[in-house]
Amino acid sequence: MTAPYARYRRAVAIPAGMAMATALAFLPNTAATAAEDAPAAVSADATPLSYVVNVKPGHRTSAYVKKAVAKAGGTIVTSYDQIGVIVVHSSNPDFAKTVRTVRGVQSAGATRTAPLPSAATGDLGAPKVLSAAEVARAEAPAGQDPLQPQQWDLPAIKADKAHQKSLGSDKVTVAVIDTGVDDTHPDIAPNFDREASVNCVSGKPDTSDGAWRPSAAESPHGTHVAGEIAAAKNGVGMTGVAPGVKVSGIKVSNPDGFFYTEAVVCGFVWAAEHGVDVTNNSYYTDPWYFNCKNDPDQKALLDAVTRASRYAEKKGAVNVAAAGNENYDLASDEITDPSSPNDTTPGDRVVDPSKCLDIPTQLPGVVTVASTGAKGIKSSFSNYGLGVADIAAPGGDSTAYQKPDAPATSGLILGTLPGGKWGYMAGTSMASPHVAGVAALIKSTHPYASPALVKALLYAEADATPCTDPYDIDADGKIDAVCEGSKNRNGFYGWGIADALDAVTR
Repeated sequence: MTAPYARYRRAVAIPAGMAMATALAFLPNTAATAAEDAPAAVSADATPLSYVVNVKPGHRTSAYVKKAVAKAGGTIVTSYDQIGVIVVHSSNPDFAKTVRTVRGVQSAGATRTAPLPSAATGDLGAPKVLSAAEVARAEAPAGQDPLQPQQWDLPAIKADKAHQKSLGSDKVTVAVIDTGVDDTHPDIAPNFDREASVNCVSGKPDTSDGAWRPSAAESPHGTHVAGEIAAAKNGVGMTGVAPGVKVSGIKVSNPDGFFYTEAVVCGFVWAAEHGVDVTNNSYYTDPWYFNCKNDPDQKALLDAVTRASRYAEKKGAVNVAAAGNENYDLASDEITDPSSPNDTTPGDRVVDPSKCLDIPTQLPGVVTVASTGAKGIKSSFSNYGLGVADIAAPGGDSTAYQKPDAPATSGLILGTLPGGKWGYMAGTSMASPHVAGVAALIKSTHPYASPALVKALLYAEADATPCTDPYDIDADGKIDAVCEGSKNRNGFYGWGIADALDAVTR
């Protein structure tokens, strides 16, 4: 079976009218630097674009580079000197080509193909919202939040048993780099970390109160993810994987739902400098699903996000990311990408996923999460790949493929939604926060553990899961994906399915 075509990771088409899933990210912290020379003349109908210019990190942007940027028609928006990434706006169509020749510039490229502001899109999946009556009717055994019986995903990773021993530490913060988080939600408010929250959509941090929240017209994706991670165990609604840890919102997707490089960079840097222990990244960086190293623009985007994610890890954060929802084998020799660039006119292109990377999913050091359904096998939509997928966790699937045991009724994942609501979504976007939550429990158990040790424990404690062979999820007699590897490490489940109980006991 070929996975249903989804223009964005943020929306997963699931059969039988099921809901969809998505996510995004962006970046923080630094004062804007004014260009020192008047910009080069450009035609009146020139299109303004956003760029990243990458220079040697650890030094203030040189006056020479500033002058060269201005001379080429660029205006510096902000500079992340810690990692050597400069965010620039320019209407000069030759800006990147010109700046690449400047002494001290290591790479430069446009972060989008659409003009500022980006083209609008309506391709966002909607969650299946629980009605007020459904919430009111919810009943649970003693010691559980009312909606917990619908959360088949918690026992799937033994989180229910883990909670009997530990809910996690309030000294641990997980940053949701995404579409924004509604911190007024009754299941999120008790655990929300305002100091570690920000709006990074422009490429530089906006710390005004509530800037991290999604508007009514924007995706609920980030709020859903936040609840999966840390919805409080408070007698209200649902329970998160790590209901005792803190969660922050780092908003990196613009109103049209795009996660552009400058925002993602800002998000990782902000997380790095605000004591974040884990970042969750349920998105890919727009507009390219895969960023090819032999394309100068895409190489610059790859360089910038790599620097930012490595900086966050260096500062103590474990970076967790969704594998994607196209049923791609990310370890294959080639993949046909029909979705890039997704902010203007996409077209088919054949890429080698070892040279053209999905970012941040395939970046070094990032924990890449594949999705499983209610029967514990790879979700129909989940990307996979031996040596690429590090670990697996519940992300949901159609009940036509994987039906949960009673009393749960939906094969999707329950989460919080803006406005004090709850609802179901599905995708690797939902699997990733389960792993982020387990990583937070590990950090709570081992407060002095480095990111490398947290990741080593995450993999060692995972429940080894053998390949599903043959994998014919829709039972039509045709193989839908091929799993390679051993029980202890394979392309569908990586090192295995995340284990929350081991996270608090070992």
